[in-house]
Amino acid sequence: MTTPRIARSAEFLAASTALVTLFATSPAEAAELPVVTPTGETAALYDDEAGGNSDADDPAIWRNAADPGRSLVVATAKEGGLRVYDLRARLVQSLSAPKPPSQDDAPGRFNNVDLVSGLRTSTGRADVAVVSDRGNDRLRIYRIDPSHRGGPLTDITDPSAAPVFSADQAEINDQRTAYGLATWTDKASGRTYALVSRRERTRLALLELVPATGGTVGYRKIRTLDLPSSFRLPDDTSWSPCAEPGELPQVEGMAVDPATGTLYAGQEDIGIWRLRADLTGKPVLVDKVREYGVPGTYDDETEECTPGADPGYGGKRLSADVEGLTIFQERDGDGYLLASSQGDNTFALYDREVSEDNEYEGGFRIGAASDTLDSVEECDGAAVLNAPLGSRYPRGLLVVQDGRETPEVPDGEGGTRTATGFKFVDLGAVVDATDM
Repeated sequence: MTTPRIARSAEFLAASTALVTLFATSPAEAAELPVVTPTGETAALYDDEAGGNSDADDPAIWRNAADPGRSLVVATAKEGGLRVYDLRARLVQSLSAPKPPSQDDAPGRFNNVDLVSGLRTSTGRADVAVVSDRGNDRLRIYRIDPSHRGGPLTDITDPSAAPVFSADQAEINDQRTAYGLATWTDKASGRTYALVSRRERTRLALLELVPATGGTVGYRKIRTLDLPSSFRLPDDTSWSPCAEPGELPQVEGMAVDPATGTLYAGQEDIGIWRLRADLTGKPVLVDKVREYGVPGTYDDETEECTPGADPGYGGKRLSADVEGLTIFQERDGDGYLLASSQGDNTFALYDREVSEDNEYEGGFRIGAASDTLDSVEECDGAAVLNAPLGSRYPRGLLVVQDGRETPEVPDGEGGTRTATGFKFVDLGAVVDATDM
């Protein structure tokens, strides 16, 4: 079931694409970026009743240390729950999102996922997948065990886990709830955390994952931090991105560099922030989207933003929304922060070194491999693993969400079904194409 508020937000996001396209990479600029092609894709998910309201969003890659060729991809499908795929992009397991407490409440809706290796539980160490359940404003934790007869994922969430941001069910139904997510293990203390953003707000929360009874896992809030919602421009005026009244510029894509404990957070209409993963200290804006500083007027009747003149204060590499942050780690400590530039269907690479101020290093696009294995558009989430994964991906793997799967399928009412999925890309091909 989709609440009226969710439906209104979806309409607004669709309408705002007019603003995005004004600042997307020009054909000439896009043509200059190297192109890589996918090696595989998952079966399309359909965001309608017949498809179980399934909408691909965010992937994570679990490496099977005992048999890397049998590694897995764990991915969220919003109201469709979780999907687990093998390295051939074949479905291994499907897990439903929780049902709503009552028919008038918001249903479970799995937004983002990240992994933890060797998490401490009351029954021993375990690899787990941590998921933000936007529908219920909670985290859900799944043990990963490929030998488990019922499927590799088992829900081990503490039943008493409380909402992350909301005070009660009425607030949960407003869906200003747990949204983006990244995990982090503090090397100094050995404690493991989830960093969670709040939908339609700028707030980030640091939650410690804690063992509970019977091998379950819960969490407790350590602190929160609010990123800015308005900005002082060089001409000394104040600016906020145009949005539906009451909405603030939210964060979704997040990633933590495990070597330095540095959090990178993509504020969708603003840019990429760098800050300490413990949410102390002052955030630094690494790069801005092209639309940064552009005024806009929201029309209540059309639910559209009309942009004004571009004052030229935005960045050059990202087109809103900035999404899908993930860390490419190299053994010598080098590497890259990868970000999805959703508005122009490209990917940007930044130096992982904070001492280099996360300098921009280049970008790429993911083009079509064939008529049936199409290109990637409107990417919402990404995961990279720079490690051998058997004979299929000996140099590692990049998995990205594809926001517009083709070929299009008729919906029986004169339109087409909303189809999304996940593309698998040989990481070696990306490295070769971009000189990473």
